[in-house]
Amino acid sequence: MDDEKVYVPYIVYEGEMARQERHAKRLIIMLTIMLVLFFASNMAWLYVWNQYECVDEAVTVDSNDGGNANYIGNNGDIVNGYGDSQETTTKEKER
Repeated sequence: MDDEKVYVPYIVYEGEMARQERHAKRLIIMLTIMLVLFFASNMAWLYVWNQYECVDEAVTVDSNDGGNANYIGNNGDIVNGYGDSQETTTKEKER
């Protein structure tokens, strides 16, 4: 069998090449569609992710007269401060 050559008729070869060309064309079309959908998906996620604005707000509240250090923000929440001041109040100075 090694010495025998197998001859394929030209019409069979031509039909197989036509099928392979159609198959390659379909693969290229599917690859193009997949790449377009991939980039569209990434753009959609970036659009949604950029809709939110991350804001850090630092507010320094000091109560020099011995009262509570409260801050009412723009959303109406009351933030109770904590005393990290090194100064003594006037009442402590009088003692």
